Amino acid sequence: MVKLPDYFVYQIRKNPGGINVIPLYISIQSPLLPYLIIFIHHESSPPQPPHKTILITTAAARHHEAQPPGSYPPPSRGIKKGPTPLQKNTGAANNHPQFNEAPAFRNGNSCSPPQHHHHNSTTTTAAAAADDDVHIAMTLDYSSPYLRGSIAAVLSVLQHSTCPENTVFHFLATPNHHPQLLTTITTTFPYLNFHLYSFNPATVNHLISTSIRRALDQPLNYARIYLADLLPQSVGRIIYLDSDLIVVDDIAKLWRINLNSHVLGAPEYCHANFSHYFTPKFWSNSNPFFSTTFRNRKPCYFNTGVMVIDLARWRSHRFTRKLEYWMSIQKRYRIYELGSLPPFLLVFAGNVEAVEHRWNQHGLGGDNLEGLCRDLHPGPVSLLHWSGKGKPWLRLDAKKACTLDYLWSPYDLYRHASLYSDG
Repeated sequence: MVKLPDYFVYQIRKNPGGINVIPLYISIQSPLLPYLIIFIHHESSPPQPPHKTILITTAAARHHEAQPPGSYPPPSRGIKKGPTPLQKNTGAANNHPQFNEAPAFRNGNSCSPPQHHHHNSTTTTAAAAADDDVHIAMTLDYSSPYLRGSIAAVLSVLQHSTCPENTVFHFLATPNHHPQLLTTITTTFPYLNFHLYSFNPATVNHLISTSIRRALDQPLNYARIYLADLLPQSVGRIIYLDSDLIVVDDIAKLWRINLNSHVLGAPEYCHANFSHYFTPKFWSNSNPFFSTTFRNRKPCYFNTGVMVIDLARWRSHRFTRKLEYWMSIQKRYRIYELGSLPPFLLVFAGNVEAVEHRWNQHGLGGDNLEGLCRDLHPGPVSLLHWSGKGKPWLRLDAKKACTLDYLWSPYDLYRHASLYSDG
């Protein structure tokens, strides 16, 4: 039995639709028979106010036990086999980032047989997509700490998927890092269905303008614009995911949303001040070309870190060229400050299929300047997104973690050298 002082608690209620976050105040020393504490502050000193811990409900729990740091949330309806998350992965050179081998996740009984080999080498084409496949696109930046986030995101998708063997990942990376990435992927996820595509930074370098945060200026941050060009025609729909998030629900639910007549689906945030995403010059009546851009539209902000895209419609309407057009305008007139997001707003805002907010609980990394801790919004949660400056892996390593960073840590497969040193 774990004895802890009174805390302000986020109750994270597990249900078939993901998790539901409910802020409440409660004494942990009181009987909490239906709860299982899986995330606690595990440093020697208690966290500073506001005091928080994380609870998760489970019908099977009849006592509350502290799980060791790095323990996993409840598994998916798929089947997990293979090594434990702490098994040493020796597939990478010592001077390169190394990760522990993930368990092998197998399809549940309700799934169609997988149609793929477990993994593919570098490719520019892919086999015809099976009807039951879920296609996910992500970027992999071998030269930055974001690779650690990408690996955690992949694990979270697999762990909560009912049919993980029917999930196909499409990774975009610069060609000079393909050999290292192939080693990293195949040793960390030996059974993963994936394709690795080359994204040449020269494609977009001449269109990138400096923004308020250097990470937003990296060429791979713009690779999502070119998904329809890079992926084979057989892939008609894709879910794009950023590297700083985890999925805590079956990704197939997001895959199955009806886009109706829209090219893109994402959670919309119509309460946000849309004018803040563009400079005063853009809104000035002195240039009606800009100020009338959203005429006959009701634009709402949406975050481009989680999108469902109809690639067939994208290709037929040449949306890549439309996004590039606004990037070229930005180079000349400086009408925004936020990297790859504003071009998407300029092209799609007001024409987006609204997705439930549960699929992008974003902003957990704080703002783009300070990256301060933030709280979850009450309500159901299927995806947690550390957009903003603060990344959970950096804050955890620096011993300055925010409470919600401990929700990310169970998916972290990064192998710290100090844990395996002989000293």
